[in-house]
Amino acid sequence: MMEPSQSEMNILSNGKSVYFPPRYDDPDGALENEEFLPSTDGKKPVRFTDFEGKTSFGMSVFNLGNAIMGSGILGLAYAMANTGILLFLFLLTAVAALSSYSIHLLLKASGIVGIRAYEQLGYRAFGTPGKMAAGIAITLQNIGAMSSYLYIVKSELPLVIQAFLKADFNSDLWYLNGNYLVIMVSASIILPLALMKQLGYLGYTSGFSLSCMVFFLTAVIYKKFQIPCPFEEFSANSTAALLSLNVSSHGPEYNNGQVHEEDDPHCFPRISCSYFERFAYTIPILAFAFVCHPEVLPIYTELRNPTQKKMQKVSNISILIMYCMYFLAALFGYLTFYDSVESELLHTYNRIDPYDTLILCVRVAVLTAVTLTVPIVLFPVRRAIQHMLFSTKSFSWLRHIAIALILLTFINMLVIFAPNILGIFGIIGATSAPCLIFIFPAVFYIRIVPKTDEPMISIPKIVAVCFAALGVSFMVMSLSFIIIDWTSGVGHAVGGH
Repeated sequence: MMEPSQSEMNILSNGKSVYFPPRYDDPDGALENEEFLPSTDGKKPVRFTDFEGKTSFGMSVFNLGNAIMGSGILGLAYAMANTGILLFLFLLTAVAALSSYSIHLLLKASGIVGIRAYEQLGYRAFGTPGKMAAGIAITLQNIGAMSSYLYIVKSELPLVIQAFLKADFNSDLWYLNGNYLVIMVSASIILPLALMKQLGYLGYTSGFSLSCMVFFLTAVIYKKFQIPCPFEEFSANSTAALLSLNVSSHGPEYNNGQVHEEDDPHCFPRISCSYFERFAYTIPILAFAFVCHPEVLPIYTELRNPTQKKMQKVSNISILIMYCMYFLAALFGYLTFYDSVESELLHTYNRIDPYDTLILCVRVAVLTAVTLTVPIVLFPVRRAIQHMLFSTKSFSWLRHIAIALILLTFINMLVIFAPNILGIFGIIGATSAPCLIFIFPAVFYIRIVPKTDEPMISIPKIVAVCFAALGVSFMVMSLSFIIIDWTSGVGHAVGGH
């Protein structure tokens, strides 16, 4: 048996070497390893593999947790309102456990072939079709994430500006129009950052983004004990709004001599599923909230003294932390508004007091975090597009800029014309999330793990087959429910908030 040549070996910083099998259509491996952003001075470009083995266990947990955490947390209270507390807890637990298992499959497959990139793993399993499928799924997933981030900018930034300027709630001023604002933010902040060759330094915002979500969770818990039930609508009249502000300082024990929380039937939590016709959105929202699989392998690469067991522990701890934050945010958000909670939780607080100082601070923090996250999410999409369509081409500024412009234009159109955040989470969660969480890890594992090590009749392979079948069933079921929901008109009613 011939020994692999030095060009086929990847020498790690700790002295270990990993064998990368050559591509089927590129024996020298030159095309697969080609940099999309090479330096122009003739020097060897900096690769992410140059930083292997330098990240501590704790920082790896933080990085993966930040990859898991997204704007999906804003829609979980609405999901709980539709399913009830117990069913929501069961579904959240199930999706978290399945996500951990799918990461196990990815780590096992990557450990066998020495590949730590999702698209290259797909190429190793199925050649070009596998690489294209993985690239398309990652592209759809990240476009959905960017759409949800910009939707938050569209819906929340006008409220923040309105609160700062004390403007009329029903004002038609152009700078209170979310459609104009999202275009301005995209052109003035996101696009310049997205046009840079290297966006690695934006990783400094990861800690800030996660701290913003912790601040958001703290505010949600605090507001549960400050907002009475039933709450007064701010838009009813100025007197009622002022009365609501005064009553809220006393908590939910009494409401100006009106209905007490313990006497109002709308102020009791639902334990079981209450709106089955809206149940179609719940599982996709949960699945979308736990998608972190494209980032698992790069984090594994940077982990100090990496082993499969150590990275699995990093994943389990990260998922557990995000699981607790998701459940607490959903629970206290739901217990604050019950069936009145909207699909975007922060927007619900505006119905009580759009000038609330704490909620205004939360909005500013979340808006800043999601705005600075968009360029980071856009970068791997552009890389996936170039990997799928221009893998043999050298770097071109024209193509680099054109892809960013096309992506941002498409995402802005999607955000402006999408009825609400449910459509984004539902559609993307029902398509790309099952592929990245269930189907691809299972089929890659089945194809890559040698039959001599694990025959198809072995328990691990059988479980992987069932796991892939579960993903396919989940995708078909979710899409079917959404289609039925839309055709029955419920989707339009939901979008009428």
